[in-house]
Amino acid sequence: MIDIRSFRDILRLFYIFKKEFMWAMIATTVLIVLAAFFLPSRYVSEARLLVKPGRAMSTVPIEYSDRQTLVAPSTQRDPIVDEEKMLTGRPIIRKVAEFYMSEMNENTEKNGWKLVKYYIKQGVSEVIEGVRFIVVFIGLAETQTPVERLASKLEKQFSVSHEAGSSVMEISFTWDNPLIAQRVVNKWVAIYQEERAQKLANNSLYEFYDVESQRLAKQVAETKLQITEKLKLIDGMSSKERLESLTDRINKVSAQRGEGSAEQQGLEKGIISASRRAAGLPQEVSKEREVGLNPVQQDMKLKLSGLVLERIDKLKNYQDQAPPVLELNNSIRMLKEQITEEKDNLQRSENLVPNELVTMLKRSALERDTRQIELKAQIAAYDQELLKLKQERQRILSVDPDLSRLERDLAVAEKNYLLYVNSLEKSRIDRELDNNRISNIAVIEQATFTPSRVFPKSLLMLFMALPAGIAVGFFVIYLCYLLDQRIHDGGKVQSHFDVPLWTTIMEHEGNKVVPSFEASIYRLYSQLPLDILKQQGLNIGITSSRKGEGVSFIMTHFQRILSERGIKSRIADDESATAGEVVLIDASALLVNPDAFIRLKQADLILMVIEARQSTVPMVENTLSILNTAFKKVDGVIINRRRFEISSGLLSRISR
Repeated sequence: MIDIRSFRDILRLFYIFKKEFMWAMIATTVLIVLAAFFLPSRYVSEARLLVKPGRAMSTVPIEYSDRQTLVAPSTQRDPIVDEEKMLTGRPIIRKVAEFYMSEMNENTEKNGWKLVKYYIKQGVSEVIEGVRFIVVFIGLAETQTPVERLASKLEKQFSVSHEAGSSVMEISFTWDNPLIAQRVVNKWVAIYQEERAQKLANNSLYEFYDVESQRLAKQVAETKLQITEKLKLIDGMSSKERLESLTDRINKVSAQRGEGSAEQQGLEKGIISASRRAAGLPQEVSKEREVGLNPVQQDMKLKLSGLVLERIDKLKNYQDQAPPVLELNNSIRMLKEQITEEKDNLQRSENLVPNELVTMLKRSALERDTRQIELKAQIAAYDQELLKLKQERQRILSVDPDLSRLERDLAVAEKNYLLYVNSLEKSRIDRELDNNRISNIAVIEQATFTPSRVFPKSLLMLFMALPAGIAVGFFVIYLCYLLDQRIHDGGKVQSHFDVPLWTTIMEHEGNKVVPSFEASIYRLYSQLPLDILKQQGLNIGITSSRKGEGVSFIMTHFQRILSERGIKSRIADDESATAGEVVLIDASALLVNPDAFIRLKQADLILMVIEARQSTVPMVENTLSILNTAFKKVDGVIINRRRFEISSGLLSRISR
């Protein structure tokens, strides 16, 4: 537990953990140097493949453009990922491993340091094989053939990638020999192209389309023959046209029959009306007639004129009321009545002829009757024709389902035939492309031969060995600072343990009096309650967690300081202090000394000594908890053997 307050405290960390720093720096530097010389060299061979858009990259069915089916868009899917999966597939890696074991020879000429590294590698391989044999023998791993182990190793060293939106696959292979790396990449690409051509080859597709196209051609011919026979039965080019013709003729005949029927009904009503009219008309009419004045009436008028004249003569001799005048008046009246009853004119002669209207009505009725007979015959002909037309239509309707089915089958068969013929040509082209090993994968950069190794960078590692060791050393110092539970000074003691810090005693070596040491002892004296000391004295118990933390040493020097200040002091265990006297009670090694508790019962003040760089936080916490449990108080803490790890010369330079 170190309180970091300034750069000096950071330097203290360095001096405190200097040994750990040196070990970490030396170990890191040595490991980097050894790695620079002993790590196996790695060389990279690179190649690039261009994936061109083509038939193998199609993500839609072959009949998409013909049928116009609904196809989900494939823009979100990168087809080059499939090529990368195929390129790094286990079958290809296994074939490359078999090629490597059968044809590659790693026993190239080696000399100098390369030969040493080669033998070291062989020795490590033998050790790994022995460990693998033991692991397999006890059942912790499965047996693997050399080809499988080599394939796993090749897979780890091989990588393929492509940039987003790019159609170029970048291949990288790392191995311990640049020439072998180049040959492996070339063979890998060759095996990939061969395997890809075999997997994507459609050798059976051409035969399938050929057989299907021939079958459909035969089906089309048979269907056309059946349609021809059906058309002969209906005597037409198609059932639809024939039905439309018959329907049109039936509609026309039905319309004509309706017109004839309506006309027939009109003629019947006309004949009835004419007969009625003819029956109500006279059969003969007068052609010429002679009319003259009625002679009876004329004679009566002459007689009346005579009576009127006679009355006039009578009036000359008689009064109006005279009987002769009255008799004449009565005669005149009666004669006038008779004249009124008589007709003015009389028919002398008349010429009678037949009635032309009756004759015309009879002629019209005869004509209408004749027309009605014609219409009846015409309607009967229409009915007979309609019956024949309907029977013909019914016959065609009975044939139409089969004919329609055959026409549909013919349309579907012809469409499928065209699709199969087009697909047959495409499959033939694909077969020829596969036979000639033509694909949409182009090698735009052959496997490179790179004699400069990519790992390890020995010069860089040697150059960076010491800085890296120093950095690791400082990191180890930081880890030690985080993990260190020792108490080095009193910076955080009071805040952490909630106990007052009375003093921090510097480490004292030899008999030389150091002012800082004397000041820390005098600080103990300054903490004493002098009023209580003068009135009743003080019993001061000094304890520690374990032996050797300096309780006796502190008591000796404290007693010396008290004597110098003129205060009586003694070291005792069972006698209490008197007024003006200080009794120091030794209760060291509290955790292993049961008598320490008995001695501390008489203490007025309890002080706990903590040895710097030796006591740990958990130990001090445990001791304080015991004291608080037993006596409910701990009056102060003394840090003993506090050391400035930084040299005085460096401290003086820092202070300047």
